[in-house]
Amino acid sequence: MRKQTKDIELYLRLLGYVKPYWRMFIISVIAMVVLAITEPAIAALMKPMLDGGFIEKDPEIIALVPVLFVVLFAVRGIADFSSSVALSWVANKVIMDLRGDMFMQLLTLPSRYYDQHVTGRLISRFAYDVSQVKSATTNAITVVIRDSLTIVGLLAWMFYLNWQLSLISLLCAPFIAGLVLLIRQRLRKMGRKVQATMGDISHVLSECIHNHKLIKLFGGSEQEGRRFFEVNNNNRRYMMKFAIASAATGPGIQFIAAVATAAIVYIATRQAISGSLTVGEFISFIAAMSMLLTPLKRLVRINEFIQKGLAASESIFDLLDQETEIDKGGKQVERLRGEIELDNVSFRYDPEHSAALNRITLTVRPGETVALVGSSGSGKTTIANLLPAFYQVNEGAIRLDGVDVRDYSLATLRANIAFVSQEVMLFNDTVRNNIAYGALADSSDDAVDKAAEAANAMEFIRDLPRGMDTNIGEKGQRLSGGQRQRLAIARALLKDAPVLILDEATSSLDTESERSIQEALDNIRKNRTCIIIAHRLSTVENADRIVVIDQGRIVQSGTHKQLLQQDGVYARLHQVQLSSANSN
Repeated sequence: MRKQTKDIELYLRLLGYVKPYWRMFIISVIAMVVLAITEPAIAALMKPMLDGGFIEKDPEIIALVPVLFVVLFAVRGIADFSSSVALSWVANKVIMDLRGDMFMQLLTLPSRYYDQHVTGRLISRFAYDVSQVKSATTNAITVVIRDSLTIVGLLAWMFYLNWQLSLISLLCAPFIAGLVLLIRQRLRKMGRKVQATMGDISHVLSECIHNHKLIKLFGGSEQEGRRFFEVNNNNRRYMMKFAIASAATGPGIQFIAAVATAAIVYIATRQAISGSLTVGEFISFIAAMSMLLTPLKRLVRINEFIQKGLAASESIFDLLDQETEIDKGGKQVERLRGEIELDNVSFRYDPEHSAALNRITLTVRPGETVALVGSSGSGKTTIANLLPAFYQVNEGAIRLDGVDVRDYSLATLRANIAFVSQEVMLFNDTVRNNIAYGALADSSDDAVDKAAEAANAMEFIRDLPRGMDTNIGEKGQRLSGGQRQRLAIARALLKDAPVLILDEATSSLDTESERSIQEALDNIRKNRTCIIIAHRLSTVENADRIVVIDQGRIVQSGTHKQLLQQDGVYARLHQVQLSSANSN
């Protein structure tokens, strides 16, 4: 009972997306009502056609019945076309709205959500799950309204002709209902399995597309082929299980109907012998009963579409019901000074994993350039992710200009931070639109050019086929690694935020380009707080202060010269890199 209540609530929530388009929906319903009314009319015409035409040979009936048939089917055609087009229009609007809500929800979800969900399965919700919802909203509604009314109309005509025979037909109902309930749970379970395997297919496909060079280089084609075959075969297996459960419904209903029909034919024959049933009435009754089977089967198969739709709706609404980023801060400031304070900050990406940061305390003055160095996994990038509130600290506090970052609105906080990460983030768009992105879209061409010049990017932009208007492809694949990095730096420079975070911002540059960028960075970091994260210590030697992090703790702090004299972690890292450079 609780399960049925939940399903009803889920379906009603889904139908809530139909509400804005109720006018077109009403048009489709009216058309379906007309279509349903014409169904028993076909069976009703059988009686005068046989009794009046063939037996009584009435010339008026002989002339009228064909005309009525033509008119009837013309009305049916118009009604069928109108209902299909109107309902498809509504369904496609619903799908568009669902996808729009899902997409906007994705943009507000916290970073932890993306850490815990693979890209392929998220994409599958947009591509596969939503299509199942479309089937539920179009096929299901059509069947419920049109076929239910058709069945009622046919049963009414059958009772009008012969109530005894009609009662025998109704005896089928409990058996058909029992069969439907038996198959219902199986369809729902297999529907969920099919969705899960579609997510697996999308995931494997996404990984192979992104890593196609690695697969070719390391000879991974057979391995990936086996992996795809496994998920593809799992999908096939569950699709077949769903199809078997669905296919079992039709023959079951037909057998029940055949038993009822046999009983009706026997009783009708005896009534015809006694003269209480005419040939026209009998044929009209049998025609109505035969016509009853088609909408009845569709009405039973509606369970297939509804279960698919409900399983998909669970997945979709699970996404829509996820908690969005915490944005309870109401403080808004146009431009911060850029003072950063980490006060006893501890953080874990996962409760079961060790701490990424352990009681970090650090103060960065406005306009100061602080470099964070250390081995991989020491916690440097974690600090960069905490400053814009991509994650929330577990303990302690992070303050900007003396105010906890949680007290600022996310829009205010992030408007005051420019970020260039080691993973370059670019879009399949023009050079200009990648530099002047989002809130920067209204920047003047002159400002964009200056940012590109400062990032040493104009030298290659001028050589592109259409300059700033050249499309750079997915993830900027038409550019070299260094060129992509320079576009990301130009975007950060155009933002002109008081806080600049550079997470391995020069990692993809050759030595000559790195020197040019380093000179530009030395100029633009004036009057702004700059956090530089780097593995190559040569890029941070001129920082005002270097903070050494090891296993989530600050172990050293000072200038390049001071840290070399201390003969600690920094000196050892420097010596290792120096030896590596000399050996090359």
